[in-house]
This record gives sequence, C-alpha cells and structure tokens, in this order.
Amino acid sequence: MKHVILTLSLLALVSCKDSKNQDTKTETVEHATDSHSNQHDNEASNVYANAWINEIQKNNGEKWQADATTNEGVQKLQNTINTQSASTLEDYHQLAKQLNDEKNFVVKNCTMKGPSHDNLHVWLHPLIEKIDALLKVETVEDASKITASIEENINAYSEYFK
Repeated sequence: MKHVILTLSLLALVSCKDSKNQDTKTETVEHATDSHSNQHDNEASNVYANAWINEIQKNNGEKWQADATTNEGVQKLQNTINTQSASTLEDYHQLAKQLNDEKNFVVKNCTMKGPSHDNLHVWLHPLIEKIDALLKVETVEDASKITASIEENINAYSEYFK
C-alpha cells in the first residue's frame, strides 16, 4: 500500500514546473482491504514519523540550493505552522487547509531540477501525506500529533536547503 501511494504521489509530482498550469490537489488512493484497521494504523504511523530523514541526502555535506519561489513557499509554511495555534478539530482543519494552499504554491511554482529537486521531493512527499491526514483527522488528539510531525517536517527544510 505504501509503495502504491508513494509511486502515485511521485508520478504526480515528477515535475513541479509541468504542473504549474494545473490545479494541484493531493488525492489519496484507497484500496479495499480485509484489514482496514491495520491499514489505518500503518497510515497513522507514517504521518507521525519523519522516516524521510533517512532517505534525504545533502549536496556533498552541504545544503542544496533551492529556487527563490520554493524558499518563499516554505517560509510561508514555516510562518503558518509556527504561529498558528489550534485547539478544536475545526481549528486543525482550517490550519490544514492553509498549509495545503501554501504547499500547492511550492509545488506549482518550483523550477528546481536535478538532485536538489529530487531531494526536495523526499522532503515534500511526507509533508503532503501529513497535510492530507490533518485535513481528514477525526480527533483533536490525532490532530495534535500530526501537527507536531508537520512542524518537525517543515522546520527541518533549512537543514537541507538554502
């Protein structure tokens, strides 16, 4: 299941620039399964974790050069996640909508190519999954956990990109 979602997401995001003229929205592909609760548990653990850190690489020990619009979009994400406070489920859903709009700005306006672009997607893909999960979350407790994971993900950007 993880591989299907990863493959579909990567195919949808292969070229940020090519998607500029399209309305980019995150879609979740679901397959019927006998163990729905196990699937839910696996998806939940994915959005709480930051395993992407094990996959991302640096540029010979240095940060990757990102384009100005990507940095601008990530700065908006950082400002939102670091300044917004949520206490109700409605607050968390509103936060998710704002983060989703800002994430879409990054995807639509990215002009990066090559290894820096590939590593951006290693960072971006889990963020997309987390924001999607926050849009659909059903409890404040889960929303709080996902938001903390989103915050870690967004704030780690500056460790890998300049």
